[in-house]
Amino acid sequence: LPDLTKKLASTYYGDLQYDVVRDMILDEKIRLDGRDLETVRPLDMEVDVLPSPHGSSLFTRGETQSLTTVTLGTPMDELLVESAAKSVDSKFYLHYNFPPFSTGEVKMMRGQSRREVGHGNLAQRSLKQMMPSGDFPYTVRVVSDILESNGSSSMATVCAGSLALMDAGVGIPKHVSGVAMGLITKGDKYA
Repeated sequence: LPDLTKKLASTYYGDLQYDVVRDMILDEKIRLDGRDLETVRPLDMEVDVLPSPHGSSLFTRGETQSLTTVTLGTPMDELLVESAAKSVDSKFYLHYNFPPFSTGEVKMMRGQSRREVGHGNLAQRSLKQMMPSGDFPYTVRVVSDILESNGSSSMATVCAGSLALMDAGVGIPKHVSGVAMGLITKGDKYA
């Protein structure tokens, strides 16, 4: 087939696939993985899964998994965050790692991607709200390594981070969980 015909066929196939999936969800109330619209993915959580860090957790939701560690340090371990306007020391910081193998890809691992920075900031802001007040003597570093991903890995990081913080003995008052949702509409139908 000529290149133009291949491109058109690919475009039409993509459009058809989009419509079929959307109609299946809206009309039959079935998601691509076979779940109905009310069923969440299976959840599994473990804490104290690694011997060396102060706290650790393995959080699995469906085919998304975060291995998260918490390490406590001294005030000398605070992270210096510099910008053009000011410099601030941070007693709580989170690193989010999304290696290519988590989605079955073979790529070079270079510096942090925009995705990793954005997802890490989102998870950090969620967990930071529950950190103990200014009299807490430790610097806290949370590291989330995404081991597999088929869903919101940033929200898995929030859940795993909350568990790992509690495992480390950090006095957060409540668990923190993250949930991702989507909305599909067509006319007056929605799911």
